[in-house]
Amino acid sequence: MPVTVEIPKESWTGSVMEVTLGATEAEGGTRAKTVTVGGETALPFLHFEGEMPRPPVIAIEIQDYYPEDWSPLLHEVWGDALNDPATWAEKAEGYGADLIMLKLRGKDGEGNKTTPEEAVQTVKKVLAATGLPLIVRGPGDAERDNELLVAVAEAAEGERIAIGLCEEKNYRTIVAAAMAHGHLVVSSTPMDVNLSKQMVILITDMRFPIDRILVDPTTGALGYGIEYGYSVMERTRIAAFQGDKMTQLPMICFTGEECWRQKELKVNEDVPAAWGDWLKRSINWEAITVTTLLHSGADIVTIRHPETVEIVRDVIEKLMEGS
Repeated sequence: MPVTVEIPKESWTGSVMEVTLGATEAEGGTRAKTVTVGGETALPFLHFEGEMPRPPVIAIEIQDYYPEDWSPLLHEVWGDALNDPATWAEKAEGYGADLIMLKLRGKDGEGNKTTPEEAVQTVKKVLAATGLPLIVRGPGDAERDNELLVAVAEAAEGERIAIGLCEEKNYRTIVAAAMAHGHLVVSSTPMDVNLSKQMVILITDMRFPIDRILVDPTTGALGYGIEYGYSVMERTRIAAFQGDKMTQLPMICFTGEECWRQKELKVNEDVPAAWGDWLKRSINWEAITVTTLLHSGADIVTIRHPETVEIVRDVIEKLMEGS
């Protein structure tokens, strides 16, 4: 005789805010489309428990100069496109990216510092080459981030790009530039729910609209601290659903960067034979990292290898079938 089993369900009171990247011509920009993330009312892919109105999205990472420190596997798959960020962005769109994430390295291959004018020209070329919404990250040094991102924010006015990373040392300047020119910001803190909340509070205290903030909770790659990062993100999501407004922002994870800097993906010399095929290992490493973080609440993931994009896209589609 069939037995009916009632699935226990959590009853949440909060939800993730919706945040839109990009602006079309009708909205004052030049993007072919906008991308909205957020809106969830339950933990990822638990469609029986709440709403997940839209799937997570994929950003492909590009850089302003040839990334000599990247794995030869990435050099091979992207080829000459690595020499020109506009060509690279166009190729990334062809591989199925929803967003383009441009990392400004801050200096060229010879060590010459990038000027604000050069950063602006790069961003303009990328915007002209693709109709996708854009995320722009600085080099990771507070002074250089401020110098380059302020110029980029002014030059890209109307495009509703996301700029960052907003950290304790530099958030004021980046937030002010984003506010003045109608952009979004990416708030970033080490793996800690309370630190993440505090940074959002500091940003909103500047009267910056909360629905224009993305949160980078920071996380490790597979085998490099992903378990702790996962738990922090999961606790952040639970706090959001319990009604904590400062945790109700969409999360972005820079997964490609985290994965491809690890030795298992970066080199294939003097490694154990048990590690197996280098390319297969690397793509699987990135794909497993990404899909794991999608289950912990990531709304945007950044990826470096095109084959990983295809794998992750297929996983997302299957997970969304129950929506």
